[in-house]
Amino acid sequence: MASLAVAGWLIWLLPAPHLAAVLGVGPVDGVITVSACYDATDAQGYQDGTDCTGTYTPRAAGEPRREVTLDKAASRHRPGSRVEVRMARGRAHEMSGYALGRWTTATGLILGPFLALSLSFRACARDARWSHSSDYVLVLIVAEIAALVFGVLVSLVASVALALGG
Repeated sequence: MASLAVAGWLIWLLPAPHLAAVLGVGPVDGVITVSACYDATDAQGYQDGTDCTGTYTPRAAGEPRREVTLDKAASRHRPGSRVEVRMARGRAHEMSGYALGRWTTATGLILGPFLALSLSFRACARDARWSHSSDYVLVLIVAEIAALVFGVLVSLVASVALALGG
């Protein structure tokens, strides 16, 4: 149980704010006026969605305007476009299939090892002895693959739904 609590804490700390922003939980934080969009790349140089830069105007009075990055934009917005966004850890987010798949996958990849560890600890406690069964390594592998597949499916379904629904 403690390992699942650690997993929950890590998920709350790392992907949950971004996932909530992408899903549109809570009110819109502000508007970004897009200045440019570009193909983002990851650390290895592979294509990683579309990011846009622009000036963020917060809804709250008294907060300054600033330059931000619209992380994993739903589409390549034209310069001058105004996009409502939610902020998470200094990055702007809007609903996009790619971003939803990315943060869903991150959540699953964090949960997988802790789930396998928790199941292993439970079996050890049930049998009152330390178990070296490799079944839980298999659970770990299946959980990680399931997280990747689920993230891809979520990304595809969300992309199709956004394309059809506007």
